[in-house]
Amino acid sequence: MDFSDAFRLVNLGVGAFMVFSGIWHIFPFAFGNLMVGIYVVLFGLITALLEFQIPPQLSRYASFLFSFLGRGIFYIFVGSVLLGHGTLNNIFGGAIGLVGVAYCVLEFIPSIEPPQNMREADGGWGAEQV
Repeated sequence: MDFSDAFRLVNLGVGAFMVFSGIWHIFPFAFGNLMVGIYVVLFGLITALLEFQIPPQLSRYASFLFSFLGRGIFYIFVGSVLLGHGTLNNIFGGAIGLVGVAYCVLEFIPSIEPPQNMREADGGWGAEQV
């Protein structure tokens, strides 16, 4: 089965949740909230960018984003960063974390293939030509 469009919509939704939650996280203004908010907004923009274009630097230095397990753990991490900072961030952080758990489970279901933009462009570990 091909769920590429569904995965694309989910990833775009998670990216939008991250951007909105990162902006919301800044208020009430404090330096720590500002730093976390900026990082979450950047993570959201990168997540959304991956649905349209894959920068070569990202596939080299953030290759964990190209598997269900890696992206799932990333989503769980970002969701947990957002928890505990107000009701709205708890809702969005929980939703992002649940998508992360679902992606981790999908890694172990062989009948569901990751979409093309979540497959590594190179051969993966050990594929470097010497």
